[in-house]
Amino acid sequence: MSLPDARAPRILVIRRDNIGDLVCTTPLISALRRHFPRAHIAALVNTYNRQVLDGHPDLDAVYAYAKAKHRLPGQSRTAVYWGKFALVLKLRRQRFDTVLLASSYPGSSALRLARWIAPAHIAGYAESSGLVDVALPHGGAMAAHEAEDVFRLAGLFGIEGAAGKLSIAVDAEARARAGSALGPRGSGRKLIAVHISARKPSQRWPAERYAQLMLALREEADFLLLWSPGAADHPQHPGDDAKAQAVVDAAGDLRLTAYPTRELKDLSAALSLAEYVICSDGGAMHIAAALGKPVLCFFGNSDASRWHPWGVPYRLLQPESRDAADISVAAALQAFRELQREAQPAD
Repeated sequence: MSLPDARAPRILVIRRDNIGDLVCTTPLISALRRHFPRAHIAALVNTYNRQVLDGHPDLDAVYAYAKAKHRLPGQSRTAVYWGKFALVLKLRRQRFDTVLLASSYPGSSALRLARWIAPAHIAGYAESSGLVDVALPHGGAMAAHEAEDVFRLAGLFGIEGAAGKLSIAVDAEARARAGSALGPRGSGRKLIAVHISARKPSQRWPAERYAQLMLALREEADFLLLWSPGAADHPQHPGDDAKAQAVVDAAGDLRLTAYPTRELKDLSAALSLAEYVICSDGGAMHIAAALGKPVLCFFGNSDASRWHPWGVPYRLLQPESRDAADISVAAALQAFRELQREAQPAD
């Protein structure tokens, strides 16, 4: 079953997952906007990933609620649940034509949210129309990328074609702050952004190897060191202050700007200034791809075919052990050289 034809539908896209998941949903959002230029298109996300969509040109509104694990210091669970309830009531009054569960496996929580919002139609992946009234069965191409898998949902709206590029808006003030932190740079030198944080332990490359790789490239580039600030043992938002300091100490007199990114908009802005990005699999990698940056990425125990950088030149290193700590500096340097050759325009 497909959705009724309408020139200006009211569509709410729900994506409640991690940062990278939401970035990989942007080709679908952009396709909806191209197909329905007069539509009201909104997104419902969470406070953790919201800044992925702030200022996005293809959205009329972005709504966000806090998950209990993302609540602010001093904020009670009761306050979190009350805020979510108030938001649902607000969305019910919007009278959406369609709530689209923009995930390969949306789960029962997303489905409950959609039902509470009470749109005319709920669309998404399901094996039958028993859970959603406009269902797309699973069974896409084997080893599909997340962006491709989610983009298949566009077919429910009569949209054909392949998933386009990822997209993200860059906050102008955040970009100016990052540029000011960099200061003047040498003429003709590339800027390489190096993001050292990774949520999963298997995705983490050691601090000393980041420093060694940068030292091997010191004659040709300046470096912007990025990380999630805070202590490693923070219960809600562990950070990499200690790891960043270890990189700085090992890098010596390298031309390096250390720049902790306290908000997602700061990370996006800093990455937008670079010519290349070096990072582990994670949200920063997908943001870099959305900004069109060539990426050297380190993968541990994750599915590279599903989560590799989408739509940009990249080199991906993943050892047989599925532990990024086993990737050597020599392998990373060789992969970066290959990436440079691919990314450089032909004469």
